[in-house]
Amino acid sequence: MIYGFLSTILFILIIPFWLIAGIFKPKLIHGFKTKCGYFDAPELKDTIVFYGVSVGEVIALENLIKKTKETFDNKIVVCTGTQTGQEIAKKKLGEIADFITYFPFDFPFCVGHFLNKVNPKTIIVAETELWPNFARLVNNRGINLLIINGRISDRTYNSYKKLSFFFKPVLRNYTRILTQSEQDNQKLISIGANLETTSVMGNLKFDITRRECDFDLGQGRIIIAGSTHSTEDELIIPVFEKIKKEFPDVKLLVAPRHPERHEAVKKLIEKTGLNWGLRSCGDKFDDKEIIMLDTMGELGKAYALCYFAIMGGSFNKTGGHNPLEATVFEKPVISGKCVHNFKDIYALLTQSNAAKLVENAQELEEYMRKLLSDNDFYNKCCEDCKNVFESNQGALDRVIDVLKELY
Repeated sequence: MIYGFLSTILFILIIPFWLIAGIFKPKLIHGFKTKCGYFDAPELKDTIVFYGVSVGEVIALENLIKKTKETFDNKIVVCTGTQTGQEIAKKKLGEIADFITYFPFDFPFCVGHFLNKVNPKTIIVAETELWPNFARLVNNRGINLLIINGRISDRTYNSYKKLSFFFKPVLRNYTRILTQSEQDNQKLISIGANLETTSVMGNLKFDITRRECDFDLGQGRIIIAGSTHSTEDELIIPVFEKIKKEFPDVKLLVAPRHPERHEAVKKLIEKTGLNWGLRSCGDKFDDKEIIMLDTMGELGKAYALCYFAIMGGSFNKTGGHNPLEATVFEKPVISGKCVHNFKDIYALLTQSNAAKLVENAQELEEYMRKLLSDNDFYNKCCEDCKNVFESNQGALDRVIDVLKELY
């Protein structure tokens, strides 16, 4: 109660400065009114609310939300904390969720307005987002409150541990806490989470299924450069040219992330002097050295055909793309160092040889050469991909089972 009162006073004091700052940096106040709990919503009752703060969390929740929709009759509400999170939620879940909105600011009146509008029976929070006012008010209303896919970094843990007197009562407001690993489980319990209601679920992001590949690209060891961005093709294609001289059977399937870059990538490929073609024309590697994947919706399936994958968006400042699209087929992944969109996944994959982060073109070339020349090492990488999936899957079903217990 004291925290709620003090936080309300703080909000009143800082709101003028916040709004002024938003004039110069609009991102700060995007969705401000909605986050205060003022928004129009359809008539909702006994909803199941999912909260994923941004892109990575929303993507991780996608299959769980679909399964929940299939399993329960409740209306589904999806919340995010960022504008990019909203965009991806509407893109991926617009036809599944009954309502998509922003998560409220953690001030009592904002939370109260939000709860009155969405009328939840259960609220599911992805990762470990601890909001004291939100947790207390939800608990006071008898609403189920879950943390799923919970994790806590060493740095955050050390900070929370010093303030365990504060976080213990916050954590006790949660109906269930389901963590990614035993280590995360023990950390949260040591901070104050209830031993009886805190358990390991595995990692939700690994609960993906292989997409059946219904096409053939022909002969050769295929390297896929997936979801590449500007400057990345300029790095990867010259490295492939060097590798190709040493390993004649190697082929390159390059898949630009954005269709508007197709013409620019074609020009880069033409400069190599190698035989090349387009997937849209039905070209195959039987008589081509490079093929550009210029069709939509086929990259996820194409990873089944590759020898290994180079993940785009990681050699610039994009933050990487999902490496699990390749490793689910037991194919190793190489990425640049910029992988903050999937840092928790890469942390698991790079503990073994399932994935490798490289700094520059030279390191990329060296590692590609190692995968292509050392068959024992390559097979070990593929086995590591398989093992990391086997040890992390099953999380989705675990959450559904917990929801069935509550209902």
